[in-house]
Amino acid sequence: MDLQTVVDEIADVLGAAATIEDRAFQLVAYCAQSGAIDRVREESILRRRATDRVRAYFEGFGIATATAPVRIPPDERLGVLARICVPLRHRGVTYGYLWLLDSGAVTDARLAAAAPLIRRAAAALAQEVRSRQDAGTALRALFSLDPDVRAEADVEPQGPVAAIAVRTASEAVAPLWSLPRGVLADPGEPLTALLAPAAQAREVARRVQAMYGTAAGVGGARDDAADAWQSWREAVHALRVAEAVERHGPVAAWPDLGVYRVLSRLPRPDLAELAAPAKDLTGELARTVEAYLDHGGHARETAEELGVHRQTLYYRLGRAERLTGLDLADGESRLLLHLGLKAAALIHS
Repeated sequence: MDLQTVVDEIADVLGAAATIEDRAFQLVAYCAQSGAIDRVREESILRRRATDRVRAYFEGFGIATATAPVRIPPDERLGVLARICVPLRHRGVTYGYLWLLDSGAVTDARLAAAAPLIRRAAAALAQEVRSRQDAGTALRALFSLDPDVRAEADVEPQGPVAAIAVRTASEAVAPLWSLPRGVLADPGEPLTALLAPAAQAREVARRVQAMYGTAAGVGGARDDAADAWQSWREAVHALRVAEAVERHGPVAAWPDLGVYRVLSRLPRPDLAELAAPAKDLTGELARTVEAYLDHGGHARETAEELGVHRQTLYYRLGRAERLTGLDLADGESRLLLHLGLKAAALIHS
């Protein structure tokens, strides 16, 4: 029995509008509405999840640890009608909640009569969560460089998809189960791997990065999930940039990285060779020259960005020329120094 079927049957037996949400208050299934509807139920159906404010309100009634139905009174301020929350527990674990709008007709006796259906809903939701966890574990195979290993991956997400690499913080426990349905996640060290619908990937990356407080990289979209391993390699490179280059962190997306799409693929010895022309430029001087080159040699724009007088800028540029032996009026010298400064940022990442 699937969750949509069981929620319809529960609503039929109890004569009340019913919805099922997972532990993160994301909508899983709901019956057709009849009778009164409040703003909270309406927004939950439209947004596919409850707001943080509503979630905090309901959790204040102890639903997260409850083992029996919890009756919640109306609240005009939040636009909440009276409702009953039935924790969907399977083998001692709460996997979600059954919500019933309560006009007074849902008695304890009627809830008891619906208990077998509620147990089926809990078991079905538990099975869905376990399937998602199993699919998450299979991500490592899907992202493998070995085509034979990828062929054995027991996961078939629908494209377009994008991979996400997040630096794992060993002291943090990330509630990956709270991510939107359709997102696969496999926690691990040093990287947590995720695969998300391409349209949601950046938002998912920001959420998981915030959970760990580290950095994240997002790979390019792939229409065919069989090519997700390519997106994963890009996500790992993007993470490297996010950690090393302030302007691209803490979440970097592969399509936005410009020249770093080339540099991030290079091994450290090659980066060191590229960075050699800029080795004598450090701190403020390095930032000044890079800003100047980023602005295509436009002194006014560079001075405004740095908040310095144009003469100060010229003084610093002259000093950089003396230290490097390169002429910033020469196009090839500019390119050499520009790449050197970009490469230098990645050497220690």
